[in-house]
Amino acid sequence: MNIKDLLIKDAMIMDLQATDKKAAIDEMVQKMFDAGRISDIAIYKEGILNREAQTSTGLGDGIAMPHAKNSAVKEATVLFAKSSKGVDYEALDGQPTYLFFMIAAPEGANDTHLQALAALSRLLVDPNFVAQLKQANTPDQVQELFDSAEKAKAEAEKQEAAEEEVKDFNRRYIVAVTACPTGIAHTYMAEDALKKKAKEMGVDIKVETNGTEGVKHRLTAEEIARADGVIVAADKKVEMNRFDGKNLVNRPVSDGIRKPEELIDMALSGKAPVFHGDGSSASEGEANDSSSVGQTIYKDLMNGVSHMLPFVIGGGIMIALSFMIDQFMGVPNSELANLGNYNQVASMFNQIGGAAFGFMLPVLAGFIASSISDRPGLIAGFAAGTLANAGGAGFLGALIGGFLAGYVIVFLRKIFSGLPKSLEGIKSILFYPFFGLMITGFLMLLVNIPMKAINDGLNGFLTGLGGSNAILLGALLGGMMAVDLGGPINKAAYVFGTATLATTVSTGGSIVMAAVMAGGMVPPLAIFIATRLFKNKFEKSQVDAGLTNIVMGLSFVTEGAIPFAAADPIRVIPSFVVGSAVAGGLVGAFSIKLLAPHGGVFVALLVSNPVMYLIFIIIGAIISGVIYGMVKKPVEA
Repeated sequence: MNIKDLLIKDAMIMDLQATDKKAAIDEMVQKMFDAGRISDIAIYKEGILNREAQTSTGLGDGIAMPHAKNSAVKEATVLFAKSSKGVDYEALDGQPTYLFFMIAAPEGANDTHLQALAALSRLLVDPNFVAQLKQANTPDQVQELFDSAEKAKAEAEKQEAAEEEVKDFNRRYIVAVTACPTGIAHTYMAEDALKKKAKEMGVDIKVETNGTEGVKHRLTAEEIARADGVIVAADKKVEMNRFDGKNLVNRPVSDGIRKPEELIDMALSGKAPVFHGDGSSASEGEANDSSSVGQTIYKDLMNGVSHMLPFVIGGGIMIALSFMIDQFMGVPNSELANLGNYNQVASMFNQIGGAAFGFMLPVLAGFIASSISDRPGLIAGFAAGTLANAGGAGFLGALIGGFLAGYVIVFLRKIFSGLPKSLEGIKSILFYPFFGLMITGFLMLLVNIPMKAINDGLNGFLTGLGGSNAILLGALLGGMMAVDLGGPINKAAYVFGTATLATTVSTGGSIVMAAVMAGGMVPPLAIFIATRLFKNKFEKSQVDAGLTNIVMGLSFVTEGAIPFAAADPIRVIPSFVVGSAVAGGLVGAFSIKLLAPHGGVFVALLVSNPVMYLIFIIIGAIISGVIYGMVKKPVEA
């Protein structure tokens, strides 16, 4: 499919009558309907207005590209409209708009449609081509201009590809990411504008696009490391942690289109702010074909966990507050079974928290599946998590269900890869959802049987924890929190702890979660203690960093100790593990329970014995701090 197939004559307005934005949108949407390209004016227009609410699609230089992708679109179409008087379209440069390209994409738009729309967007970066369009008087002339420009663009791309094969590593080099919410037009216009301007400036550039087709031209770790600067021109969330330590320019996607030279200059000047990642899950940009199986599985798991945690944390604290409110307002002994639901105010908190908690397993499974198989995996993954919850398989069942759903979609992609191109559009809206749901659903009914037995046994063991069992489990989980400070082992312990909350809130909280949080708070606090007691062994900058670690430790941010561990892992990590294991073991020994999945000292009132809990954390921190200080080598003079 080429641009001419989308830019049909029946959907052109060669003399737009509107003079303001609202009237222009109404006139163009009506034309779309009259041409038979959309089935519902209200639905399609709502999509257009929602996009305009994010950022005006009046790009400046007299061009606007309003666009929407929704169920009202019958067939992918680009409406061309031309105004001789100019329209006040609230363009980004404040100037009148003369050329309009209203894009309509169906929900099931296939890759061919999307590529054609992307190609259209790229052509509009050329000012000479835009000037020719302004002189066109008939639909035939418009189509001819696009046909000629498309052929010229193809030739230019061949030449560009040949030039890129010969790389000059002495030239300045930057990387960029472009993305807009719908990913149809602005993403690719910004890409082309940046590449064109970089070529004029003698700068090498690689641009990753994050559009409806997914991520294309993904930046590798080597390319990012080599880059002199980074540009992110995006109106949607993109993976940022991979750019840690780089000078980064972060602007709206429209700036990538209108101000490419400014962005490139800033990225190369060294004046752009240095980006600091938050140390969260592995970045999507680091995934490549050479990733190990273990790294891939971990990335998929962390995608589910990172999306699940807000539901666990928000819902868990709301439920915990319902218990506190009931305890404060008073509950008769005969109604203690209804603690958290007895008083009306407490019941409201409990109901809201329970609603969020109910999404925990579906979200976990859904986003594990989507990490494996992209958007088609979501429905099968959500269903798997819901079935695991309903079938009693719990957290472990949802975890298995997420991977199962993801690979079912991968399997279906291979099965349907040989279908005719005419059926491409309905794969994602019919075949993947239906067959993915059916196959995953029936497999989960089988998985639930053994997983329920395992889950019931595990919950029974945790509920009956006491004595040496509680001490050993608490010490193990506490120590795990200090092994890699936010890495896979730390996350495994934390996820295990949060998974126990759902089944223990009715009994006052989770001993496991309490041990996990205690173990995680120890390393940063140990850094604070070591830098105070053994100042002569640390540089001044490290002593100063110790002060910030007390805040991180009290807030349960284990990652605060990473710089110290990275500098001297052989001495630091064992020191942390000992103190964290002691803190976790003491928590288990005294059966201290916690109702919240996060928060550190700020949720101390949600601990069954807050005073003893804080004492055990301090004991663990002192042990780790003293050991670390004793084994650390003094700073060389």
